[in-house]
Amino acid sequence: MESWWSARAGGGRWFRAAVRRWSANLLLWATTAAPIGYAGVTPPHSWQATALTVGALLLLAAAVAVSRRWPVAALVVVVLGSLLDGNFLFAIPVFSYLTGRRSVTAVPAAVAFAVLAAGGTVLNLGLLGTGAATWFLLASVLLFAGVFPWLVGRYRRQQAVLADAGRRHAEARDRERRGAAERIRLRERARIAQEMHDSLGHDLSMIALRAAALEVAADLAPRHRAAAGELRASVAAATERLHGIIGVLREPDGAATTRPADEDVAELVDGAREAGMAVRLDGVDALAQLPPMAAHAAHRVVREALTNAARYAPGAAVTVVLARDGDEVEVSVVNAPPPAGPLPGPPSTGSGLLALAERVRLAGGALAAGRDGGGFAVRARLPVVGRPDADALPSCADDPTPTPAGGRRPAREAPDGRSTRETQGGWPAREAGERRFPVAPTADADPPDGGQPGDRPGEAERRLRDARRRVRLSLLTALGAPAGLALVLALVYYPVATAGTVLDDGAFARMPVGAQRAELAGLPRRQLDPPAGTARPGCEHYTDGNFPLAQPTWRLCFDEGRLVSKERIDG
Repeated sequence: MESWWSARAGGGRWFRAAVRRWSANLLLWATTAAPIGYAGVTPPHSWQATALTVGALLLLAAAVAVSRRWPVAALVVVVLGSLLDGNFLFAIPVFSYLTGRRSVTAVPAAVAFAVLAAGGTVLNLGLLGTGAATWFLLASVLLFAGVFPWLVGRYRRQQAVLADAGRRHAEARDRERRGAAERIRLRERARIAQEMHDSLGHDLSMIALRAAALEVAADLAPRHRAAAGELRASVAAATERLHGIIGVLREPDGAATTRPADEDVAELVDGAREAGMAVRLDGVDALAQLPPMAAHAAHRVVREALTNAARYAPGAAVTVVLARDGDEVEVSVVNAPPPAGPLPGPPSTGSGLLALAERVRLAGGALAAGRDGGGFAVRARLPVVGRPDADALPSCADDPTPTPAGGRRPAREAPDGRSTRETQGGWPAREAGERRFPVAPTADADPPDGGQPGDRPGEAERRLRDARRRVRLSLLTALGAPAGLALVLALVYYPVATAGTVLDDGAFARMPVGAQRAELAGLPRRQLDPPAGTARPGCEHYTDGNFPLAQPTWRLCFDEGRLVSKERIDG
Protein backbone atom coordinates (compact mmCIF):
# COMPACT_ATOMS: atom_id res chain seq x y z
CA MET A 1 0.00 0.00 0.00
CA GLU A 2 2.82 2.38 0.91
CA SER A 3 4.64 1.69 -2.37
CA TRP A 4 1.39 2.37 -4.26
CA TRP A 5 1.03 5.75 -2.59
CA SER A 6 4.72 6.52 -3.28
CA ALA A 7 4.29 5.64 -6.95
CA ARG A 8 1.16 7.77 -7.14
CA ALA A 9 2.93 10.74 -5.53
CA GLY A 10 5.86 10.35 -7.91
CA GLY A 11 3.50 10.23 -10.88
CA GLY A 12 1.78 13.40 -9.68
CA ARG A 13 5.09 15.24 -9.40
CA TRP A 14 6.08 14.12 -12.90
CA PHE A 15 2.74 15.27 -14.30
CA ARG A 16 3.03 18.70 -12.67
CA ALA A 17 6.59 19.11 -13.95
CA ALA A 18 5.47 18.13 -17.47
CA VAL A 19 2.61 20.64 -17.34
CA ARG A 20 5.02 23.39 -16.28
CA ARG A 21 7.41 22.54 -19.11
CA TRP A 22 4.68 22.49 -21.75
CA SER A 23 3.20 25.75 -20.44
CA ALA A 24 6.62 27.42 -20.61
CA ASN A 25 7.18 26.12 -24.13
CA LEU A 26 3.75 27.32 -25.24
CA LEU A 27 4.43 30.78 -23.79
CA LEU A 28 7.82 30.89 -25.53
CA TRP A 29 6.28 29.92 -28.87
CA ALA A 30 3.43 32.41 -28.55
CA THR A 31 5.80 35.25 -27.69
CA THR A 32 8.25 34.63 -30.52
CA ALA A 33 5.53 33.75 -33.05
CA ALA A 34 3.59 36.98 -32.54
CA PRO A 35 5.63 39.09 -35.05
CA ILE A 36 5.49 36.32 -37.66
CA GLY A 37 1.75 35.77 -37.20
CA TYR A 38 0.96 39.49 -37.23
CA ALA A 39 2.78 39.95 -40.52
CA GLY A 40 0.97 36.89 -41.94
CA VAL A 41 -2.54 38.12 -41.12
CA THR A 42 -1.92 41.65 -42.38
CA PRO A 43 -3.50 42.24 -45.85
CA PRO A 44 -3.03 41.65 -48.72
CA HIS A 45 -3.44 37.87 -48.50
CA SER A 46 -2.26 35.25 -50.96
CA TRP A 47 -2.00 31.51 -50.73
CA GLN A 48 1.79 31.71 -51.11
CA ALA A 49 2.09 34.19 -48.21
CA THR A 50 -0.26 32.10 -46.06
CA ALA A 51 1.69 28.93 -46.78
CA LEU A 52 4.95 30.75 -45.97
CA THR A 53 3.54 31.99 -42.64
CA VAL A 54 2.29 28.53 -41.68
CA GLY A 55 5.68 27.02 -42.54
CA ALA A 56 7.48 29.68 -40.49
CA LEU A 57 5.23 29.03 -37.48
CA LEU A 58 5.78 25.26 -37.72
CA LEU A 59 9.54 25.78 -38.00
CA LEU A 60 9.44 27.99 -34.90
CA ALA A 61 7.39 25.35 -33.04
CA ALA A 62 10.03 22.74 -33.89
CA ALA A 63 12.76 25.04 -32.52
CA VAL A 64 10.81 25.52 -29.29
CA ALA A 65 10.25 21.75 -28.96
CA VAL A 66 14.00 20.96 -29.07
CA SER A 67 15.21 24.05 -27.24
CA ARG A 68 15.49 22.35 -23.84
CA ARG A 69 17.36 19.27 -24.97
CA TRP A 70 19.33 20.76 -27.89
CA PRO A 71 19.43 24.55 -27.36
CA VAL A 72 22.19 25.14 -29.92
CA ALA A 73 20.23 23.29 -32.60
CA ALA A 74 17.14 25.38 -31.81
CA LEU A 75 19.19 28.58 -32.15
CA VAL A 76 20.58 27.49 -35.54
CA VAL A 77 17.04 26.69 -36.76
CA VAL A 78 15.84 30.17 -35.75
CA VAL A 79 18.79 31.93 -37.43
CA LEU A 80 18.27 29.96 -40.65
CA GLY A 81 14.55 30.70 -40.38
CA SER A 82 15.38 34.39 -40.88
CA LEU A 83 16.15 33.48 -44.52
CA LEU A 84 12.53 32.34 -44.81
CA ASP A 85 10.93 35.19 -42.86
CA GLY A 86 12.70 38.29 -41.62
CA ASN A 87 10.49 38.40 -38.52
CA PHE A 88 12.54 35.50 -37.12
CA LEU A 89 14.92 38.27 -36.13
CA PHE A 90 12.77 38.93 -33.05
CA ALA A 91 13.21 35.32 -31.90
CA ILE A 92 17.01 35.23 -32.27
CA PRO A 93 17.80 37.15 -29.00
CA VAL A 94 15.38 34.98 -27.01
CA PHE A 95 16.81 31.67 -28.24
CA SER A 96 20.36 32.98 -27.92
CA TYR A 97 19.77 33.83 -24.25
CA LEU A 98 18.17 30.44 -23.60
CA THR A 99 21.11 28.73 -25.29
CA GLY A 100 23.54 30.44 -22.92
CA ARG A 101 21.29 29.68 -19.95
CA ARG A 102 20.75 26.00 -20.74
CA SER A 103 24.04 24.88 -22.31
CA VAL A 104 26.52 23.21 -19.99
CA THR A 105 29.56 24.30 -22.00
CA ALA A 106 30.17 27.26 -24.29
CA VAL A 107 32.00 25.41 -27.08
CA PRO A 108 29.00 24.17 -29.16
CA ALA A 109 27.35 27.61 -29.26
CA ALA A 110 30.65 29.34 -30.07
CA VAL A 111 31.26 26.92 -32.94
CA ALA A 112 27.69 27.46 -34.19
CA PHE A 113 28.12 31.25 -34.20
CA ALA A 114 31.44 30.95 -36.03
CA VAL A 115 29.89 28.68 -38.68
CA LEU A 116 26.90 30.98 -39.11
CA ALA A 117 29.17 34.02 -39.49
CA ALA A 118 31.39 32.29 -42.03
CA GLY A 119 28.42 30.87 -43.94
CA GLY A 120 26.64 34.23 -43.98
CA THR A 121 29.77 35.94 -45.29
CA VAL A 122 30.18 33.44 -48.14
CA LEU A 123 26.47 33.59 -48.97
CA ASN A 124 26.15 37.36 -49.02
CA LEU A 125 29.47 38.46 -50.45
CA GLY A 126 30.20 35.46 -52.63
CA LEU A 127 26.95 33.99 -53.89
CA LEU A 128 24.37 36.75 -53.61
CA GLY A 129 26.77 39.60 -54.34
CA THR A 130 25.37 41.96 -51.71
CA GLY A 131 27.35 45.03 -50.80
CA ALA A 132 29.74 45.41 -47.92
CA ALA A 133 27.25 47.64 -46.10
CA THR A 134 24.61 44.90 -46.18
CA TRP A 135 27.14 42.33 -44.96
CA PHE A 136 28.19 44.64 -42.12
CA LEU A 137 24.55 45.15 -41.13
CA LEU A 138 23.84 41.39 -41.06
CA ALA A 139 27.04 40.69 -39.12
CA SER A 140 26.07 43.36 -36.58
CA VAL A 141 22.65 41.75 -36.19
CA LEU A 142 24.27 38.38 -35.52
CA LEU A 143 26.58 39.99 -32.98
CA PHE A 144 24.09 42.05 -30.98
CA ALA A 145 20.98 39.88 -31.46
CA GLY A 146 22.80 36.55 -31.16
CA VAL A 147 26.20 36.63 -29.45
CA PHE A 148 25.46 39.27 -26.84
CA PRO A 149 22.23 37.66 -25.47
CA TRP A 150 24.04 34.31 -25.45
CA LEU A 151 26.81 35.81 -23.30
CA VAL A 152 24.21 37.28 -20.95
CA GLY A 153 22.64 33.82 -20.65
CA ARG A 154 26.05 32.31 -19.90
CA TYR A 155 26.57 34.90 -17.19
CA ARG A 156 23.20 34.12 -15.62
CA ARG A 157 24.01 30.40 -15.68
CA GLN A 158 27.35 31.02 -13.97
CA GLN A 159 25.55 33.11 -11.36
CA ALA A 160 23.24 30.17 -10.64
CA VAL A 161 26.25 27.84 -10.39
CA LEU A 162 27.90 30.30 -8.00
CA ALA A 163 24.78 30.43 -5.82
CA ASP A 164 24.67 26.64 -5.72
CA ALA A 165 28.38 26.46 -4.87
CA GLY A 166 27.87 29.03 -2.11
CA ARG A 167 25.03 26.96 -0.67
CA ARG A 168 27.14 23.79 -0.77
CA HIS A 169 30.03 25.64 0.85
CA ALA A 170 27.81 26.95 3.64
CA GLU A 171 26.38 23.46 4.23
CA ALA A 172 29.86 21.92 4.30
CA ARG A 173 31.06 24.55 6.77
CA ASP A 174 27.98 23.94 8.88
CA ARG A 175 28.63 20.19 8.88
CA GLU A 176 32.24 20.85 9.80
CA ARG A 177 31.22 23.03 12.74
CA ARG A 178 28.67 20.46 13.90
CA GLY A 179 31.29 17.72 13.62
CA ALA A 180 33.78 19.79 15.63
CA ALA A 181 31.15 20.44 18.30
CA GLU A 182 30.31 16.75 18.44
CA ARG A 183 33.98 15.78 18.77
CA ILE A 184 34.30 18.21 21.69
CA ARG A 185 31.24 16.68 23.33
CA LEU A 186 32.58 13.17 22.87
CA ARG A 187 35.95 14.19 24.33
CA GLU A 188 34.17 15.62 27.35
CA ARG A 189 32.21 12.39 27.77
CA ALA A 190 35.47 10.46 27.61
CA ARG A 191 36.96 12.76 30.25
CA ILE A 192 33.95 12.16 32.50
CA ALA A 193 34.32 8.43 31.91
CA GLN A 194 37.96 8.65 32.96
CA GLU A 195 36.96 10.39 36.18
CA MET A 196 34.35 7.70 36.81
CA HIS A 197 36.99 5.07 36.14
CA ASP A 198 39.39 6.62 38.65
CA SER A 199 36.81 7.20 41.39
CA LEU A 200 34.77 4.00 40.94
CA GLY A 201 37.93 1.92 40.54
CA HIS A 202 39.19 3.20 43.87
CA ASP A 203 35.85 2.53 45.59
CA LEU A 204 35.60 -0.98 44.15
CA SER A 205 39.17 -1.71 45.26
CA MET A 206 38.28 -0.67 48.79
CA ILE A 207 35.21 -2.95 48.72
CA ALA A 208 37.32 -5.86 47.50
CA LEU A 209 39.92 -5.19 50.25
CA ARG A 210 37.26 -5.19 52.97
CA ALA A 211 35.71 -8.36 51.56
CA ALA A 212 39.13 -10.03 51.62
CA ALA A 213 39.64 -8.99 55.25
CA LEU A 214 36.23 -10.37 56.12
CA GLU A 215 37.05 -13.60 54.31
CA VAL A 216 40.10 -14.31 56.53
CA ALA A 217 38.41 -13.38 59.80
CA ALA A 218 38.90 -16.23 62.28
CA ASP A 219 35.49 -15.97 63.92
CA LEU A 220 33.50 -16.02 60.65
CA ALA A 221 31.31 -19.02 59.88
CA PRO A 222 32.35 -21.09 56.81
CA ARG A 223 29.14 -20.19 55.01
CA HIS A 224 29.75 -16.46 55.50
CA ARG A 225 33.44 -16.85 54.59
CA ALA A 226 32.42 -18.40 51.28
CA ALA A 227 29.98 -15.55 50.66
CA ALA A 228 32.72 -13.00 51.42
CA GLY A 229 35.01 -14.75 48.95
CA GLU A 230 32.34 -14.67 46.27
CA LEU A 231 31.82 -10.96 46.98
CA ARG A 232 35.56 -10.30 46.68
CA ALA A 233 35.75 -12.23 43.40
CA SER A 234 32.71 -10.40 42.01
CA VAL A 235 34.14 -7.01 42.92
CA ALA A 236 37.47 -7.94 41.37
CA ALA A 237 35.69 -9.02 38.19
CA ALA A 238 33.66 -5.79 38.18
CA THR A 239 36.86 -3.81 38.54
CA GLU A 240 38.38 -5.58 35.56
CA ARG A 241 35.26 -4.95 33.50
CA LEU A 242 35.43 -1.28 34.49
CA HIS A 243 39.01 -1.19 33.25
CA GLY A 244 37.95 -2.86 30.02
CA ILE A 245 34.87 -0.74 29.29
CA ILE A 246 35.71 2.75 30.58
CA GLY A 247 39.49 2.53 30.69
CA VAL A 248 39.74 2.31 26.89
CA LEU A 249 38.32 5.84 26.69
CA ARG A 250 41.45 7.28 28.26
CA GLU A 251 43.37 9.26 25.68
CA PRO A 252 46.86 7.76 25.28
CA ASP A 253 48.60 11.13 25.14
CA GLY A 254 46.24 12.89 27.54
CA ALA A 255 47.88 14.68 30.40
CA ALA A 256 46.86 13.73 33.88
CA THR A 257 44.71 16.23 35.73
CA THR A 258 46.44 18.39 38.32
CA ARG A 259 43.26 18.98 40.27
CA PRO A 260 43.29 17.39 43.76
CA ALA A 261 40.59 14.77 44.10
CA ASP A 262 38.81 16.61 46.92
CA GLU A 263 39.33 20.21 45.76
CA ASP A 264 36.20 22.34 46.12
CA VAL A 265 35.21 25.68 44.59
CA ALA A 266 36.49 27.70 47.56
CA GLU A 267 39.97 26.15 47.23
CA LEU A 268 39.87 26.74 43.48
CA VAL A 269 39.10 30.43 44.04
CA ASP A 270 41.86 30.68 46.66
CA GLY A 271 44.31 29.28 44.12
CA ALA A 272 43.23 31.91 41.59
CA ARG A 273 43.73 34.66 44.17
CA GLU A 274 47.21 33.36 44.95
CA ALA A 275 47.95 33.59 41.23
CA GLY A 276 47.12 37.31 41.29
CA MET A 277 43.48 37.41 40.19
CA ALA A 278 40.94 39.66 41.93
CA VAL A 279 38.15 37.16 42.64
CA ARG A 280 35.18 37.53 44.96
CA LEU A 281 33.25 34.41 46.02
CA ASP A 282 29.71 34.53 47.39
CA GLY A 283 27.46 31.69 48.59
CA VAL A 284 29.93 28.84 48.79
CA ASP A 285 27.53 26.90 51.08
CA ALA A 286 25.05 26.59 48.21
CA LEU A 287 27.02 23.63 46.80
CA ALA A 288 26.54 21.50 49.88
CA GLN A 289 24.95 18.08 49.27
CA LEU A 290 25.10 18.39 45.48
CA PRO A 291 25.19 15.09 43.53
CA PRO A 292 28.71 14.11 42.39
CA MET A 293 28.06 14.87 38.72
CA ALA A 294 26.58 18.28 39.53
CA ALA A 295 29.42 19.08 41.98
CA HIS A 296 32.03 18.19 39.37
CA ALA A 297 30.16 20.29 36.80
CA ALA A 298 30.01 23.31 39.13
CA HIS A 299 33.74 23.02 39.77
CA ARG A 300 34.41 22.83 36.03
CA VAL A 301 32.22 25.89 35.34
CA VAL A 302 34.13 28.01 37.83
CA ARG A 303 37.50 26.68 36.70
CA GLU A 304 36.80 27.24 32.98
CA ALA A 305 35.40 30.72 33.56
CA LEU A 306 38.38 31.75 35.71
CA THR A 307 40.77 30.36 33.10
CA ASN A 308 39.05 32.33 30.33
CA ALA A 309 39.01 35.50 32.41
CA ALA A 310 42.73 35.20 33.09
CA ARG A 311 43.43 34.52 29.41
CA TYR A 312 41.16 37.03 27.67
CA ALA A 313 40.53 39.72 30.34
CA PRO A 314 43.78 40.01 32.31
CA GLY A 315 43.51 42.24 35.35
CA ALA A 316 39.70 42.30 35.34
CA ALA A 317 37.78 41.74 38.57
CA VAL A 318 35.86 38.46 38.66
CA THR A 319 32.76 37.69 40.74
CA VAL A 320 31.77 34.09 41.50
CA VAL A 321 28.23 33.73 42.87
CA LEU A 322 26.72 30.41 44.02
CA ALA A 323 23.03 30.63 44.85
CA ARG A 324 20.39 28.03 45.75
CA ASP A 325 17.07 28.53 43.90
CA GLY A 326 14.57 25.87 44.96
CA ASP A 327 15.74 22.52 43.62
CA GLU A 328 18.49 24.16 41.53
CA VAL A 329 21.82 25.82 42.16
CA GLU A 330 22.95 28.69 39.96
CA VAL A 331 26.67 29.09 39.37
CA SER A 332 27.53 32.52 37.98
CA VAL A 333 31.00 33.77 37.03
CA VAL A 334 31.15 37.34 35.68
CA ASN A 335 34.29 39.27 34.80
CA ALA A 336 34.52 43.01 34.25
CA PRO A 337 36.03 44.48 31.08
CA PRO A 338 39.82 44.13 30.92
CA PRO A 339 41.46 47.40 32.03
CA ALA A 340 44.04 47.35 29.24
CA GLY A 341 41.78 45.85 26.58
CA PRO A 342 41.85 42.29 25.23
CA LEU A 343 45.13 40.58 24.56
CA PRO A 344 46.19 40.39 20.89
CA GLY A 345 45.73 37.09 19.15
CA PRO A 346 43.12 35.03 17.32
CA PRO A 347 39.63 34.82 18.84
CA SER A 348 38.63 31.74 20.76
CA THR A 349 36.84 28.94 18.92
CA GLY A 350 34.60 28.32 21.93
CA SER A 351 35.61 24.65 22.24
CA GLY A 352 36.11 24.97 25.99
CA LEU A 353 32.59 26.32 26.43
CA LEU A 354 31.19 23.54 24.25
CA ALA A 355 32.88 20.90 26.39
CA LEU A 356 31.71 22.66 29.53
CA ALA A 357 28.13 22.80 28.23
CA GLU A 358 28.21 19.06 27.57
CA ARG A 359 29.35 18.33 31.13
CA VAL A 360 26.62 20.59 32.55
CA ARG A 361 24.00 18.96 30.35
CA LEU A 362 25.01 15.47 31.41
CA ALA A 363 24.60 16.59 35.01
CA GLY A 364 21.01 17.62 34.25
CA GLY A 365 21.63 21.36 34.00
CA ALA A 366 21.93 24.09 31.39
CA LEU A 367 24.66 26.56 30.52
CA ALA A 368 24.52 30.10 29.10
CA ALA A 369 27.47 32.29 28.17
CA GLY A 370 27.69 35.72 26.60
CA ARG A 371 28.42 39.40 26.97
CA ASP A 372 27.52 41.09 30.22
CA GLY A 373 27.88 44.83 29.81
CA GLY A 374 31.48 45.26 28.77
CA GLY A 375 32.56 41.99 30.34
CA PHE A 376 31.67 38.33 29.99
CA ALA A 377 29.40 36.03 31.99
CA VAL A 378 29.14 32.27 32.31
CA ARG A 379 26.08 30.95 34.13
CA ALA A 380 24.98 27.40 34.82
CA ARG A 381 21.93 25.97 36.58
CA LEU A 382 22.42 22.55 38.16
CA PRO A 383 19.88 20.29 39.90
CA VAL A 384 20.18 19.75 43.62
CA VAL A 385 18.76 16.23 43.23
CA GLY A 386 20.61 14.19 40.63
CA ARG A 387 18.80 12.68 37.69
CA PRO A 388 18.37 8.92 37.83
CA ASP A 389 20.44 8.59 34.65
CA ALA A 390 22.86 11.40 35.33
CA ASP A 391 25.83 9.03 35.67
CA ALA A 392 24.84 6.86 32.72
CA LEU A 393 26.50 9.01 30.05
CA PRO A 394 23.52 8.95 27.64
CA SER A 395 24.29 8.73 23.98
CA CYS A 396 23.70 11.64 21.66
CA ALA A 397 21.00 9.67 19.88
CA ASP A 398 19.04 9.45 23.13
CA ASP A 399 19.43 13.11 23.96
CA PRO A 400 15.95 14.36 24.92
CA THR A 401 16.80 17.98 24.28
CA PRO A 402 15.25 19.14 21.01
CA THR A 403 17.46 20.10 18.12
CA PRO A 404 16.52 23.36 16.37
CA ALA A 405 15.52 23.26 12.74
CA GLY A 406 18.14 24.70 10.47
CA GLY A 407 21.16 23.59 12.52
CA ARG A 408 23.80 25.80 14.08
CA ARG A 409 24.81 29.35 13.41
CA PRO A 410 28.30 30.73 13.84
CA ALA A 411 29.34 32.19 17.15
CA ARG A 412 29.73 35.90 17.65
CA GLU A 413 32.76 37.45 19.24
CA ALA A 414 32.73 39.21 22.57
CA PRO A 415 34.65 42.47 23.10
CA ASP A 416 37.44 40.61 24.90
CA GLY A 417 37.97 38.20 22.01
CA ARG A 418 36.04 35.22 23.39
CA SER A 419 33.45 33.35 21.42
CA THR A 420 29.92 34.34 22.44
CA ARG A 421 27.75 31.21 22.43
CA GLU A 422 24.85 29.61 24.04
CA THR A 423 27.19 26.78 23.77
CA GLN A 424 25.16 23.62 23.60
CA GLY A 425 23.15 24.90 20.67
CA GLY A 426 25.77 27.06 19.02
CA TRP A 427 23.03 29.69 18.62
CA PRO A 428 23.84 33.39 18.88
CA ALA A 429 23.97 34.35 22.54
CA ARG A 430 20.78 35.69 24.04
CA GLU A 431 20.71 37.45 27.36
CA ALA A 432 23.37 36.07 29.66
CA GLY A 433 20.77 35.08 32.27
CA GLU A 434 18.94 32.72 29.90
CA ARG A 435 18.38 29.37 31.61
CA ARG A 436 18.46 26.72 28.91
CA PHE A 437 19.28 26.37 25.26
CA PRO A 438 19.14 23.56 22.68
CA VAL A 439 21.84 21.03 22.06
CA ALA A 440 23.97 21.16 18.92
CA PRO A 441 23.00 18.73 16.17
CA THR A 442 25.05 15.57 16.12
CA ALA A 443 27.71 14.96 13.52
CA ASP A 444 25.66 12.30 11.79
CA ALA A 445 22.56 14.45 11.51
CA ASP A 446 20.92 14.60 8.11
CA PRO A 447 22.23 17.44 5.95
CA PRO A 448 19.84 20.17 4.89
CA ASP A 449 17.60 19.53 1.91
CA GLY A 450 19.60 19.32 -1.26
CA GLY A 451 22.93 19.04 0.53
CA GLN A 452 25.66 16.75 -0.66
CA PRO A 453 26.99 14.67 2.26
CA GLY A 454 30.19 14.00 0.33
CA ASP A 455 31.12 17.67 0.02
CA ARG A 456 33.96 18.25 2.42
CA PRO A 457 34.76 21.86 3.38
CA GLY A 458 37.90 21.90 1.20
CA GLU A 459 36.07 20.56 -1.82
CA ALA A 460 33.12 22.90 -1.32
CA GLU A 461 35.49 25.87 -0.96
CA ARG A 462 37.26 24.87 -4.17
CA ARG A 463 33.93 24.66 -5.99
CA LEU A 464 32.92 28.08 -4.67
CA ARG A 465 36.25 29.59 -5.73
CA ASP A 466 35.95 28.09 -9.22
CA ALA A 467 32.35 29.28 -9.54
CA ARG A 468 33.35 32.81 -8.56
CA ARG A 469 36.17 32.77 -11.09
CA ARG A 470 33.83 31.56 -13.84
CA VAL A 471 31.26 34.27 -12.99
CA ARG A 472 33.92 36.99 -13.20
CA LEU A 473 35.18 35.58 -16.49
CA SER A 474 31.63 35.31 -17.84
CA LEU A 475 30.87 38.91 -16.86
CA LEU A 476 34.05 40.21 -18.48
CA THR A 477 33.26 38.19 -21.61
CA ALA A 478 29.66 39.42 -21.74
CA LEU A 479 30.84 43.02 -21.53
CA GLY A 480 34.04 42.85 -23.55
CA ALA A 481 33.32 40.31 -26.28
CA PRO A 482 30.58 42.27 -28.09
CA ALA A 483 32.71 45.42 -28.08
CA GLY A 484 35.73 43.47 -29.30
CA LEU A 485 33.79 41.69 -32.02
CA ALA A 486 32.20 44.96 -33.12
CA LEU A 487 35.67 46.47 -33.43
CA VAL A 488 36.83 43.47 -35.45
CA LEU A 489 33.82 43.78 -37.74
CA ALA A 490 34.53 47.46 -38.22
CA LEU A 491 38.18 46.78 -38.99
CA VAL A 492 37.15 44.16 -41.54
CA TYR A 493 34.36 46.21 -43.07
CA TYR A 494 36.21 49.54 -43.28
CA PRO A 495 38.96 48.51 -45.72
CA VAL A 496 36.43 46.72 -47.91
CA ALA A 497 34.02 49.68 -47.93
CA THR A 498 36.66 52.37 -48.54
CA ALA A 499 38.78 50.58 -51.14
CA GLY A 500 38.72 52.86 -54.25
CA THR A 501 35.95 55.13 -52.90
CA VAL A 502 37.85 57.78 -50.85
CA LEU A 503 37.86 61.35 -52.19
CA ASP A 504 39.94 63.65 -50.00
CA ASP A 505 39.00 67.23 -49.21
CA GLY A 506 41.74 68.82 -51.34
CA ALA A 507 40.84 66.89 -54.49
CA PHE A 508 37.16 67.75 -54.00
CA ALA A 509 37.97 71.45 -53.64
CA ARG A 510 40.09 71.48 -56.82
CA MET A 511 37.34 69.96 -59.02
CA PRO A 512 35.87 72.82 -61.09
CA VAL A 513 32.21 72.75 -62.01
CA GLY A 514 31.84 72.44 -65.81
CA ALA A 515 34.95 70.29 -66.29
CA GLN A 516 34.78 67.04 -68.20
CA ARG A 517 34.71 63.91 -66.03
CA ALA A 518 37.89 62.61 -67.64
CA GLU A 519 39.69 65.85 -66.70
CA LEU A 520 38.94 65.59 -62.97
CA ALA A 521 42.12 64.70 -61.05
CA GLY A 522 41.84 62.40 -58.02
CA LEU A 523 38.43 60.99 -58.92
CA PRO A 524 38.11 57.53 -57.22
CA ARG A 525 37.68 54.48 -59.40
CA ARG A 526 34.68 53.12 -57.45
CA GLN A 527 31.45 54.71 -56.29
CA LEU A 528 29.43 54.19 -53.10
CA ASP A 529 25.74 53.45 -52.99
CA PRO A 530 23.76 56.65 -52.34
CA PRO A 531 22.08 57.11 -48.97
CA ALA A 532 18.55 55.78 -48.83
CA GLY A 533 16.03 58.09 -50.53
CA THR A 534 18.65 60.49 -51.98
CA ALA A 535 19.47 58.88 -55.32
CA ARG A 536 19.58 61.30 -58.29
CA PRO A 537 20.14 60.53 -61.97
CA GLY A 538 23.71 61.13 -63.10
CA CYS A 539 25.09 61.64 -59.58
CA GLU A 540 28.01 59.74 -58.05
CA HIS A 541 28.79 59.35 -54.34
CA TYR A 542 32.16 59.07 -52.60
CA THR A 543 33.43 59.06 -49.02
CA ASP A 544 36.09 61.00 -47.19
CA GLY A 545 37.09 57.81 -45.31
CA ASN A 546 35.09 58.39 -42.09
CA PHE A 547 35.50 55.49 -39.61
CA PRO A 548 34.00 52.99 -39.09
CA LEU A 549 31.06 53.05 -41.54
CA ALA A 550 32.67 55.00 -44.43
CA GLN A 551 29.37 56.71 -45.21
CA PRO A 552 28.97 58.76 -48.42
CA THR A 553 30.32 62.29 -47.96
CA TRP A 554 30.54 63.82 -51.46
CA ARG A 555 27.98 63.98 -54.26
CA LEU A 556 29.17 64.78 -57.82
CA CYS A 557 26.48 65.17 -60.51
CA PHE A 558 27.27 64.91 -64.23
CA ASP A 559 25.34 65.77 -67.36
CA GLU A 560 26.68 64.37 -70.64
CA GLY A 561 30.03 63.71 -68.99
CA ARG A 562 30.40 67.21 -67.59
CA LEU A 563 30.42 68.08 -63.85
CA VAL A 564 27.37 70.25 -63.26
CA SER A 565 27.30 70.28 -59.44
CA LYS A 566 29.21 69.11 -56.42
CA GLU A 567 28.18 69.14 -52.78
CA ARG A 568 28.95 67.74 -49.34
CA ILE A 569 26.29 65.43 -47.89
CA ASP A 570 25.45 66.31 -44.28
CA GLY A 571 24.69 63.53 -41.82
